[in-house]
Amino acid sequence: MTQEKKLSRDELIRQVAAHPAGKVKVAVTDIDGILRGKYIHKEKFLSIVDGGFGFCDVVFGWDSSDLSYDNTDFTGWHTGYPDAKASLDLDTFRQVPWDNDVPFFLADFRTAEDEPSQICPRNLLKAIRGRAEKLNFHATFSQEFEWFNFREEPEELEAKGYLNPRPLTPGMFGYSVLRASRNKDFFNDLFDLLAQFDVPIEGLHTETGPGTYEAAILYTEVLEAADRAVLFKTGTKEIAMNYGIIPTFMAKWHPEYPGCSGHLHQSLWDREQTNNLFYDPSRADKMSALMKSYLAGLLHCLPYVLPMYAPTINSYKRLVEGAWAPTTVTWGIDNRTTTIRALPGSMKSTRIELRVVGSDANPYLAMAASLASGLYGIENNLNLEIEMTKGNGYNNTKDGVLANTLEQATRLMKESELAHQLFGEGFTRHFIQTREWEWKQHLKAVTDWEMRRYFEII
Repeated sequence: MTQEKKLSRDELIRQVAAHPAGKVKVAVTDIDGILRGKYIHKEKFLSIVDGGFGFCDVVFGWDSSDLSYDNTDFTGWHTGYPDAKASLDLDTFRQVPWDNDVPFFLADFRTAEDEPSQICPRNLLKAIRGRAEKLNFHATFSQEFEWFNFREEPEELEAKGYLNPRPLTPGMFGYSVLRASRNKDFFNDLFDLLAQFDVPIEGLHTETGPGTYEAAILYTEVLEAADRAVLFKTGTKEIAMNYGIIPTFMAKWHPEYPGCSGHLHQSLWDREQTNNLFYDPSRADKMSALMKSYLAGLLHCLPYVLPMYAPTINSYKRLVEGAWAPTTVTWGIDNRTTTIRALPGSMKSTRIELRVVGSDANPYLAMAASLASGLYGIENNLNLEIEMTKGNGYNNTKDGVLANTLEQATRLMKESELAHQLFGEGFTRHFIQTREWEWKQHLKAVTDWEMRRYFEII
């Protein structure tokens, strides 16, 4: 928690009112995890602190390209796209160090009856966190991201159809001190400015691939972890613009290079945050019975919540054998070929790493799905019946393989009652409709692969 977050409510409001910028930046996240926001005058901010403000509900009625859904019930031309009520979360107060320290807040959507909107991704995670708290659990999460960086400007990249972008650095050079040094100003700004923005990075290094970085965000309670993850992606893009760099968090931008992950690390602690409930020193493997039930829940629910971990057409280009991303319903201890990598160690470090999540996932939805799945395993006393994988997880298909397209994964989610049970009817129906829309949009596209393969020869 930053010093600003320790301010009382009245102190915080006075600080914002006295800020020389005279304005405040507010933002919400859509279904795809994209920050949508605006600047407002400080007087406007003071007028909405208590009562909230109107924000067009089109942010849940269109896709990542601002194309209006024609298949959703929540909003659309049939509703007239009215304003929905948004409520500022004062606990999210930050100042943006690369934007003159302008005050910044996240907001959540509410219904006309002033209840949390089921469609809002941040509200969904709040509700799942509430279930954990009722069970006396404190959920601790962190996310790590891989992403590629390109020496490009938006106008030029669009003009050439996003083809052949120029990587920030050449070659396959993971953990390279040399490559990081070449772009040290950008590298250091990512680390330092994001820390000032209360998105502390635990580790930052180059990954294998041209212009590839990986960052691990410091762990914290689950809602703050998701806030940090969302703000990390947008913050990285904004900082990169100052250096003529365009990052991409696509799951797979090039067939010859590894995909980009968004692995989730997670553990459950007691309410006092003194005991890691996944750790049991009396067991040979150090994994508690609670951890194994949680792990069993993750595996059981995985096929039916996969679109929340892999939400785009492109997500499934990453989930292929031998590309550092999982393809099977498997787990192992410190095994990077399985979907779940269990990391039993000390009281402080014992945790689960969910490796199926891509860097293109909405952090609120990925963490909600993961935590809800783990709690499902605990609440239903699931035994860890899937055997631990030793060796190559890609070869272990006896407990199932992951869907290999968004259409297949969405159909499994739609046909199962499990997702409705975990997330509620309102959210689940809307989310499934948005993924069905995404699949239909992709079917309209004529790709460069088709042009090369068929244009002349067929």
